[in-house]
Amino acid sequence: MFDLAWLLFAFPAAGALINLLIGHRLNKTLIGAIAAGAVIAAFLIAVGLLFSLFGLEPEARSVTVHLWDWITIEKFHVSSAMLIDPLSITLTLVVTGVGALIHIYSISYMEHEERFQRFFIYLNFFILAMLILVLSDSFLGMFVGWEGVGLASFLLIGFWFDQRDDSYGYYADAGKKAFLVNRVGDFGMIVARLALWAVHSMSGCQTPWLALRQFRP
Repeated sequence: MFDLAWLLFAFPAAGALINLLIGHRLNKTLIGAIAAGAVIAAFLIAVGLLFSLFGLEPEARSVTVHLWDWITIEKFHVSSAMLIDPLSITLTLVVTGVGALIHIYSISYMEHEERFQRFFIYLNFFILAMLILVLSDSFLGMFVGWEGVGLASFLLIGFWFDQRDDSYGYYADAGKKAFLVNRVGDFGMIVARLALWAVHSMSGCQTPWLALRQFRP
């Protein structure tokens, strides 16, 4: 089952790409079904991975699924890989399970929206970014997921960018605020990585700080 873990990324990515490329030719019901179906399929894969994981001995319940070699510069090497363990698979079930319910609800909630296609592209992209964030086996990969979640949040929060509220002003401004708050988070994450680099350098560790595996308690 672990050989199919890459489908967790593939399904929401495919849903977003299909609606991006041919969504203008489809009706709203089909667009919503493609987007929601992609996330439901990812949830089913996560359920299968959960059962596979708990079929292992407790000490072996941490599986790294290598996807491809991402960065190789002399001694600096970062792989694109997924870390499947009880923590990451629990978060994956939350992301895909709750995300699937949101997709299903949004089909009727957004049915009168002119930018219906765009909304579901953004929503699938958000799920993809969240999965990269919780499943990446390195801090660099986690940071890519974090940035993707920040971008998706900016796009979704400011979705009705041309509308305004008497209390909060233009919705586009709310998207900008979310973008700025994420940049504060970026600063904190970068500082944390520099601290890890310093600690590992002082301890004589040769592992590149950007490629360090995520810690698990």
